[in-house]
Amino acid sequence: MATTRRATPRLHAAKRAGGWDIDNWNLELPDPERGDFVGDRASHTAFRAILRDMRRRARTGDDPFGREADPGGESVDKVLIGGDADAAHVVHLAVEQWARELAYVTRYFLARPEWEGVERIVMGGGLPQGTHGGLAVRRAQKLLQQARAGVELVVLGHDPDEAGMLGWVPLAPASTRRFEGFLAVDIGGNHYRCGIVLPRLDRAKDGAKAEMYESMVWRHSEDEPDREESIDRIAGMLNALAALARTTGLKLAPFVGVACPGDMDARGRLRAGTQNLPGDWEAPFDFPRELASRLDRIGGARPQVAMHNDAVVQGLAEHARMRGVRRWGVFTVGTGLGNASYTRRA
Repeated sequence: MATTRRATPRLHAAKRAGGWDIDNWNLELPDPERGDFVGDRASHTAFRAILRDMRRRARTGDDPFGREADPGGESVDKVLIGGDADAAHVVHLAVEQWARELAYVTRYFLARPEWEGVERIVMGGGLPQGTHGGLAVRRAQKLLQQARAGVELVVLGHDPDEAGMLGWVPLAPASTRRFEGFLAVDIGGNHYRCGIVLPRLDRAKDGAKAEMYESMVWRHSEDEPDREESIDRIAGMLNALAALARTTGLKLAPFVGVACPGDMDARGRLRAGTQNLPGDWEAPFDFPRELASRLDRIGGARPQVAMHNDAVVQGLAEHARMRGVRRWGVFTVGTGLGNASYTRRA
């Protein structure tokens, strides 16, 4: 009698997570009008550029942002909520323009076969979390309703700094379920964040009760490290967190999930999309292997390191909110526009 072998789960760039298929990620769709990527129209970079243009056009007296060449989200929110009428009007103009760009980008993605049938899109990244960003998302939703696009935009329910690690709960190997937590890394263009994730599957089997136990962050944009220094610092933070777990009696799995911009193959080798990271991260760089070689043992075992696209991971932090939805996607608003889409398995 012939035996049937069960397929070994894919470690890096997994195509499945819990009850979901991960259909695609990091789609770099060309902009038919501008020549770059269409997602760049709805990035955080694009909003800042729109705001600068609106400030220039509307300047009739003192600039509402003073000497701030590129105001942060809190400054924009303060002007929107508590600024004078002219200053708030400038922000409203920028919000309206960016919302129209987001609606355009959304419809462009939905017209692609890779995103056909997507019913809901999670808006990740820091911009949608602010008052002005949330207003822009709601305005884009209204424009999409008027266009009968058949899609709902929802803002990420988790802190975006945590979602890039919590999303590893449905991705982590089944072997991690015997433990109380595992380590995770979120690699960004401005910072590296490492943390201990508590899946808490005993409280909710779908991971809806997962939370962060502790985290550490290094804002590398202030130091401009090379690739080797980056790996050393990330490993140092992870080893420190593992030591904390030992001290507090937390039973950690020998596993590390890494969320990273760009695309990677099934062996964990980065292929594209890492241009905003310091140093040379492009292929044939094998980040998981390099990181694993610098990690201390956990419970006597060498930690297993798995890697996936950061938009995929951030989106999966919201998978428990997708009940009743067959296809959904995520946009992560940052330097560019990260993206991924998912389908519920029958």
